[in-house]
Amino acid sequence: MGLYLMLSNLTDKGRSRVKSHPERINEVNTEVESKGFKIIAQYALLGEYDFATILDVPDNWNMTRLSMDLSARGTLETHTFPALRADAFICFMKAEHDEDEWSRKHQFGEVAPLERNPEVDAVSTI
Repeated sequence: MGLYLMLSNLTDKGRSRVKSHPERINEVNTEVESKGFKIIAQYALLGEYDFATILDVPDNWNMTRLSMDLSARGTLETHTFPALRADAFICFMKAEHDEDEWSRKHQFGEVAPLERNPEVDAVSTI
């Protein structure tokens, strides 16, 4: 599974819906998790974006589908980014590797450069 940061903005329709039925946020999260994706954390924001959601999704294709499905409802617009945990990024940058071999195996993010560490992935570390 891969980590993704989804920044979202409610549309006029979405703002109206959340104002009249705020628990809809949890209902949508339940729908997302019923598809086998995990919501690691979610925050309501002040500023340019309304929400930040950290998700654990199998790959870019599934994340693209999820983003399209949510946006197609007309209640929000999304901006989604693949995310690497800082400690995994540091380990990766310190590891010796063949650039060409890495590029061939890891393009598009289908193969993780390092094994995931369950202790690091725990929700409590976010």
